[in-house]
Formats: sequence, C-alpha cells, structure tokens
Amino acid sequence: MGGMDSPHVPAVGGNDERRMKQQTDGIPFVMRILVLTNLYPPHYIGGYELRCRDITEALHARGHEVCVLTSDHHISKADPEPERSYPVRRSLKLHGFFGHPWLGIHNLQSQEQYNNSTLMAAIQQFEPDLVHVWNLGGLSKSLALTLQRLNIPTVFDVSDHWIARSLTADVWLDWWNRPQGSLPSRLLRGVWQINGTRQRWDRTAPTNPVQHLRFSRIYFCSRRLRDITEEAGYPVHHGAVIHCPVDIERFQGQPKPASAPLSKLLYVGRLAEDKGVLTALKALHAVRGRFKGSLSIYGHGDPCYESMLKDYAATYELPVTFHHATPAQMPEVYRNHDALLFTSEWEEPFALTPLEAMASGLPVIGTTTGGSAELLRHGDNALTYTAGNARELAAEILTLEEDNLLRARLAATGHAEVREKFPLQTIATQIEDYLQESLHSWRVSSLPQYQ
Repeated sequence: MGGMDSPHVPAVGGNDERRMKQQTDGIPFVMRILVLTNLYPPHYIGGYELRCRDITEALHARGHEVCVLTSDHHISKADPEPERSYPVRRSLKLHGFFGHPWLGIHNLQSQEQYNNSTLMAAIQQFEPDLVHVWNLGGLSKSLALTLQRLNIPTVFDVSDHWIARSLTADVWLDWWNRPQGSLPSRLLRGVWQINGTRQRWDRTAPTNPVQHLRFSRIYFCSRRLRDITEEAGYPVHHGAVIHCPVDIERFQGQPKPASAPLSKLLYVGRLAEDKGVLTALKALHAVRGRFKGSLSIYGHGDPCYESMLKDYAATYELPVTFHHATPAQMPEVYRNHDALLFTSEWEEPFALTPLEAMASGLPVIGTTTGGSAELLRHGDNALTYTAGNARELAAEILTLEEDNLLRARLAATGHAEVREKFPLQTIATQIEDYLQESLHSWRVSSLPQYQ
C-alpha cells in the first residue's frame, strides 16, 4: 500500500508565513530553491549541466537562496571546485551511468534507500520552498516519487530525453512493476509483497510504477522535446517551452563583412555517429577542387570513432584538423573561424553550439532535427540541409562561399536574433517567473498507492 506510513517531514513547499509577509511588505518573494540533478560543474558531461549551473547562479545572483543536491560522480580532468556562496552537496549515488555499475536488487535497494534518505535530509535541513529538478539520468527516479509524496512544489527542467526514453528503464521501479520477468524474480516479488518487505521498503524508497508520476509543473527546452515526451505516453502537453540561453557576454563577436572570404569552417561537439561528423567529411570530399577552405573539428569522442574520422580525412587528403579546447578557449575559437557546420543527425533537444556561433557572428549551415528547427530557418538566419545528406551539405557550403551578400546577411540576422531572444539573463527571467508562478499556483496532489 504505497504512499502510507511515510516518514514525517516538516511542512515544506511554501514557507507561507514568510511569503505572505514579503508580499504584504511589497518585497519580491525570495525563493529557497533546492536544485536536484545528476551532475554539476566542474564535474559535467555536456550542455545540460552547464545550463543548470548558469541558471542556478543567475537565480542566486538575484537574491534567491539555492542549494544544489547532486551525485558524487567526479570527472578526473575536471577543473578545481570553485569557491561558491551557495552549498553544493555531492552525496547522491549514480546507477549504471557514466561508468557506474548496474546493481542487483538487494544492493540497489540499499542505494535507493540511501538516495531518498539523502534527499529527505536535504529538505529537512534547507527547508526549500520549491525543488528544481534537472537531469535525473543515472539517479533514482524514486526521488521524483518521494517529492510527489511530500507534495512539495516541484518544477522539472527537461532538456534531454531522460523522461521520454529512460524513465521506464529505471531498474528499481521496473523490477517492482514489470508484468513479466524471470520466474525467480516473480517469486521473490510475490514473497516480499506478502510478508510486508515491499511495504517497509516503499516508505523510504517508493516502488510505484512510473505511470504514477505527475509532472504538473514542467518546462522543456523545445516544443519538439515536449512532443517527443508526450508521444512516449506522458501527459505533458501543458508544459511550457523555455529555450536554452547563451552567455552573450562570453560569446561575442561581430559578423564579418561580405568582402571577407569563407576559408575556415568549424565543427564543435561530440565526435559520435549521431552528430554527423562523417557527413561533414564526406561533404568536404565532395567539394574538393571547388572549395579551397579548411575544416577545424573541436571535440572528443570514442577513440575508435575518432580514429576512423582521422583515417577518412587522411585517406582522402582532406584539409581537416582535429583539436581540443577548454570552455574558456571556445569564444576565441568561434571568432577565429568563418562559419559553423552543425551536422547533428539525432533529435537534438535544442543545441547550444549554433547559439554560441551565432552570438559570435558566424553564419551557420545546419540540420533541423529535433528542436533545432525552432532556431534555424533556411535562407533567413541560416542555411539548412537534410540530416545525413552529404551532397546537400556540400551544395550549401558552395552557396555560402559563392554568395558573399547572403553570407553576411545570414550572419547578421542570426547574430541579432540570438542576442535579442536568447541571452542568459532573458532566459533566467523566464525561468524565475515560471518558478514563482509554480509556487503561487501549486495544488495539493498525492502519490497513489503502488497497487
């Protein structure tokens, strides 16, 4: 009987007296925000974590009190932990992601209980008005069920496919609720159901099916990602769309004049099959003898795949060089090139690389898979082509090289649009407003019984 006999926690998710007093005094309400996420810089993998940090620090700079609860995962080559004026608690445990092992049900039960107890302790100590959930990839999804059980105002920021594609694969929740499975698993579940083990464990680590999760307050980084999540069976069409931001103070540069030649193309991103890097190399091979420029590739990837790309470039004697750069070096990298090739072939939620390039004054040739279609418009602020089609990409490279006026116009339009619509502080305001609205509109909900 899930949802019963839950451990006592103090009243949270409102701090109503403090809020009412601030509103009565005409003072903007200062939120106490607990940020829950799997990774947090300097230990991070990609843009999701960087955006989480940027928004968290922007909210903190506006006077809101923040506390970050994240995993203890460490990246060996990460920068030193910076000094912060807000706490970052690296105490949660990951499961099956980023090199962490998959656990059997007994060991997993201990980790689920530990993660949920850690969340409960953070709530008791910090007493947040609201929990801001970011990426739960690799973390216990039962944490979201615990928040629902507590009825604490919770807002989900969704900037990748962890709900649409990973939620049902959560080992803990799937093990308890799968209709089939091995005979030993079914027998063990039956025994634990009868003797009260499930009920006892459920008090600290919910075992409900994922269908019991309610995302009453949720926003996505693109309409396409919201649609993908809805298509996966989650009723989230009410969710807001708040696009990803770019730090225009870091990424700044002026579009080059029409008289400037197109000679240095740029690729930035993971070196992986779904990012379309090989398509870029094939396009460069297709324009040999007609395009005299070069391509710089900045990124990391699987060593075998990276080696294949280098072998391809060497075999066809392509003017391609491979590089690595730190985040601090990337603004200069953009400014030292003439155009970005954004070649992604998967359903990008809403890519940061084109935003950074446009803010830096570069024209972009890109695909429109996923949320990218909400940014790139062919012939207006970019040139676009069909993902995976090297011939189309080659044709767009030649178009960009030959039409100087078009190249300058695309760069100027993209530059102005990104700096107007996507600055970090503009997006931070949209998120701040959504969090405030979530507190004011929060309605009592409950976690159903697990059976």
